[in-house]
Amino acid sequence: DLGLRKKRVLVQGSSSGLGFAIAQRFAQEGAIVAVCSRDSKRIQAASEQIPGSVPFVCDLDQVGESRKLIQEVIKKLGGIDVLVTNTGGPPKGLFADLSNADWQSGFEKLYLSVIESLQEALPPMRAQKWGRILLSTSTAAKEPIGALTISSSLRSGLLGLMKAVSNEVAPDGVTVNTLMPGYTKTERLAELKVSEEKLLQEIPAKRLGLPEEYAALATFLASQQAAYITGQAIACDGGLIRSY
Repeated sequence: DLGLRKKRVLVQGSSSGLGFAIAQRFAQEGAIVAVCSRDSKRIQAASEQIPGSVPFVCDLDQVGESRKLIQEVIKKLGGIDVLVTNTGGPPKGLFADLSNADWQSGFEKLYLSVIESLQEALPPMRAQKWGRILLSTSTAAKEPIGALTISSSLRSGLLGLMKAVSNEVAPDGVTVNTLMPGYTKTERLAELKVSEEKLLQEIPAKRLGLPEEYAALATFLASQQAAYITGQAIACDGGLIRSY
């Protein structure tokens, strides 16, 4: 029992992939889960597979939308106990090929949406003296991935944000941690068109991760048992990150 029964949880970007797996796992723990996507049909279909979940439509790429989402979830569920920020990655591209517009778009999607979400979710969590913030990023936050220049840059910056915010809110019983998935069997991996055989040569575990393994880490970090874990960047990557 992770102590998550009846906790009010929002998992962003949860119509598929890692976000869906996390939302599903929280629901299995008895939490009340808000799920969201920019596509109303996809999130409705996903919600039907997650018992007791509440679907919301939100385009996290748009400035101000993440803020509205948090407000709507709090109004609908009566509050928020756990927030999982999760957005899709920006397009691939080498630095020389990226425009200012690419950088601006990436910043609004990966970074500003997180800031807005925290600005809305943290005050009620601090007031109730309990809360969990989980930033779902990527191993690129610690070790840049070739041709994912925008993603590697901005996700690394989120580690600094996580650490600064975690120190501010720790006295209020709120923890803030970053989760870094490695190569996992999801649609995103297929989109990047990377050779699975080549990837397995890089991963010490010699296999791809499973979404449910990443989801298990997320629910543990949100649990009562993990109340003393905060300000940490934790990878679920089969040993892919070489540093320690």
